Amino acid sequence: MKRALWVLLATLIGVVVTARLGIWQLQRAAQKEALQHAFSERAGLPELPLAALEADADEVNALHYRRARLTGRWVSRFTIFLDNRQMNGRPGFFVVTPLQLADSRVAVLVQRGWVPRDAADRTRLPMLATPSGEVSVVGHIAPPPARLYEFSAAASGPIRQNLDLAAYSRETGLRLAPLSLVQDDAGAGANDGLARQWSPPAVDVQKHYGYAFQWFALCALMTGLYVWFQLVGPWLKRRA
Repeated sequence: MKRALWVLLATLIGVVVTARLGIWQLQRAAQKEALQHAFSERAGLPELPLAALEADADEVNALHYRRARLTGRWVSRFTIFLDNRQMNGRPGFFVVTPLQLADSRVAVLVQRGWVPRDAADRTRLPMLATPSGEVSVVGHIAPPPARLYEFSAAASGPIRQNLDLAAYSRETGLRLAPLSLVQDDAGAGANDGLARQWSPPAVDVQKHYGYAFQWFALCALMTGLYVWFQLVGPWLKRRA
């Protein structure tokens, strides 16, 4: 009897855990589908006016994925190279530079594009063509660059793993908007050396459905095995 109780307890725990993991994967898929829907819907709206970029942190989510055209000057001395970022399966850097908006005290962090990493010397910075005058930058509004796991404390200098917007604002003395602009090729210099084949959000929704199927299948398997070996099997033996 004691063994049967342990088997029942282990089966219940396994069923609950795998079912919960399957539900979590479905929730992740739903979140990413909503993200993709918002991206598609907002990308077709008119470009945002400059005043909208001064929204506070509580209002900025409604601006994500809207098109915007910013005019200002690059603050190139504060350019950051975010390491371990991929584009088209190749490792390299995301290049991030603040843009001081014209006729405004606000600066916007611009994710300008991607450059490959030097295979021989990973600390070598690529040469970039950054205009010194006033420029017009076109792209879509997005959250600040996604964070990756880092083993050590936050780094300083031009090559970093992550970028904390509030800390970076204090470091540079710039009044940064609580968002970023992901630049596209429209209006960009043809020979600036940056790739901009950005992946749209939520491109891996089917992965979550696949994981959910696996968890639910494991849940069903444990349930079936318990029913067969603990209930049906003994019942058939008694009948025989």
